[in-house]
Amino acid sequence: MAVEVLLSFFADAFRPLYLVFIVPTVVTLAVAFWIYYRATHGAFHSKYRLEPRPLVKDQRERDKVLKQGFASRKIPTDLDAIVVGSGIGGLCTAGCLARFGKKVLVLEQHDQAGGCCHTFEEKGYEFDVGVHYVGEMVRWNLNYNLLDQLTNGQLQWEKLDEDYDSVVVESERIPVYTPPDRWRCHLLETFPKEKAAINEFFRLLNLLAGQSYGFALIKYTPRYVAEFLIRWGIIRWLTSLFHYIEMPLVDALKRMTSDEKLRATLMYNFGDYGASPRDSSFGMQLLLLQHFLSDGGYYPRGGASELAFHLIPTVESAGGRVLVRAPVSQILTNEQGHATGVRVKKGEDYVDIHAPIIISNAGVTVTFERLLPREIAEKSGYLTPHPAIRPGHACLQAFAGFTGTKEELNLPAQNTWYFPDSSDIDGELEKYLKLSQDEAAESPIPLLFLSFPSAKDSTYNERHPGKSTATLITLCNYEWFAQWDAERVKNRGDDYDTIKMAMGQHLLRRLYELYPHLEGKLDFLEVGSPVSQNYYVGYSRGEIYMLDHHLERFKMDACLMLRPETKIPGLYMTGQDVFTCGVVGALNAGLATASAVLDRCLFLDLTCHLACARLAHCFSSGPAEKCPGEKAEKKEEEEEEEEEVVANGVAKKKEE
Repeated sequence: MAVEVLLSFFADAFRPLYLVFIVPTVVTLAVAFWIYYRATHGAFHSKYRLEPRPLVKDQRERDKVLKQGFASRKIPTDLDAIVVGSGIGGLCTAGCLARFGKKVLVLEQHDQAGGCCHTFEEKGYEFDVGVHYVGEMVRWNLNYNLLDQLTNGQLQWEKLDEDYDSVVVESERIPVYTPPDRWRCHLLETFPKEKAAINEFFRLLNLLAGQSYGFALIKYTPRYVAEFLIRWGIIRWLTSLFHYIEMPLVDALKRMTSDEKLRATLMYNFGDYGASPRDSSFGMQLLLLQHFLSDGGYYPRGGASELAFHLIPTVESAGGRVLVRAPVSQILTNEQGHATGVRVKKGEDYVDIHAPIIISNAGVTVTFERLLPREIAEKSGYLTPHPAIRPGHACLQAFAGFTGTKEELNLPAQNTWYFPDSSDIDGELEKYLKLSQDEAAESPIPLLFLSFPSAKDSTYNERHPGKSTATLITLCNYEWFAQWDAERVKNRGDDYDTIKMAMGQHLLRRLYELYPHLEGKLDFLEVGSPVSQNYYVGYSRGEIYMLDHHLERFKMDACLMLRPETKIPGLYMTGQDVFTCGVVGALNAGLATASAVLDRCLFLDLTCHLACARLAHCFSSGPAEKCPGEKAEKKEEEEEEEEEVVANGVAKKKEE
């Protein structure tokens, strides 16, 4: 009896401890098991991260992957999905679906896969058309890990110079450094009277660091969850992102400082999203700067085509294919208005291909104005006028080839943003875009983006000895070239060539103002106009980034509208129009679209995989694991040290 009383006393005395210790322990174990399960039973796993193989330099071998021409006999049977467009958004979506055993057919209208990430060769030069730099390609970053997983650890990255960007305003060069505090200190030295404005800007920059999850909450969660978060204001409680997203960029900077040159410096890279500063979002500018300032810029080792080259095998691993020269002329629908397939133009004939899921990477405008029957497209809601939906600015590009290596020509692994005439960027840009066609052909350009892709890739000289390349870009008016849009490429006539090359010469003059030692070394020049953009990547008005990335585009109602699922059953969207522009924006759109198709949040899968990988790394007794690019750099350093030791030994023997 005494024992029972004693046990009862201890049970009553320690019951609160069960609640304090046991319950949290059970909950913690349950959460840990859930994380482990998501990390090991999804699209992402450590088994997919293989040792990087040697770079494939043989162009014929690369073409076997990137240039698989369309033919009816190559179409897989029993398709699970069809993706229209092989840009990064389309390939990422297809790769994620393939990891769940889905057989996906990706169709590309151009003669090689990759969309804006493709490259082309002329006169022995290789030119990159769209990938100029990517941020946050570091080991424990989600974006890096997503690409690393989908490319089986084969995609490697080169780090740009510490001053990865350089801003030139009215002949004054201002480098942009990483980490952010280093750039802040440099700006304080350059603008000593603007200490308060600079410190306030960087306070807000740090405040928004890591808050892009606000987009993820709207894009990745089920629509009813996203609508609930917005309707009841919960999302504004969870993140301050949208407060700054809805703030005009120019207005925010004017409140901080009256120094026009400082304002131009702080918004210098608005061209990365292609909207004019007065139409841009302050929050978007802060997120963009943070994306690069956190760890600088990176470039794919082996060139931009490496992305598609290593993503395609993942699509093929589940029985899918990526076929080029396959222009989709129509998305097929049934009597109920469901998307059921696509129609591909093959010469004078058409080939109909059917699948239960159709995913468009062709953009909102092309998909709903060109590919769908009008009566079906009207049900989507995208044809109804909305302030978020309008085409972005067009661009003019020049691809220049120079005789000499990076070292011989002293070319930096960085980008230059040049505003030569005035700190009033908006005013100068607006005046330029209002010029007539003839006036534009005779007028100097008000802004220039300059990049040396060959200087960013350590393998370029091995693949193209004694040659270097430059890419020059400015914004332009599509109407200057609209009359030639229906003409055949390479056969648009002398007038077209004359105007295009006249504008190209203005780009070159700005280049020589920055790098006068390059004058006289030009060996090749090709100029691409907005109609070139339409032809090669299938846009409608030569847009640099599909839908305009202006302020209205990123308000919450627009974010809710531009999601992967559409009102047309069986039809999904992916690519830059779903998330944001650039490699990382299209990559996240691909992840969001695959999540919608599978009805499974792959963002959670990726996060859980990364958490487990990092935990395993922390408990590992071995040396710190490096990303493939770091491993390759370490190997190169070891080889150089070994060569130096051998050389010193030979020299010593000679002395003896």
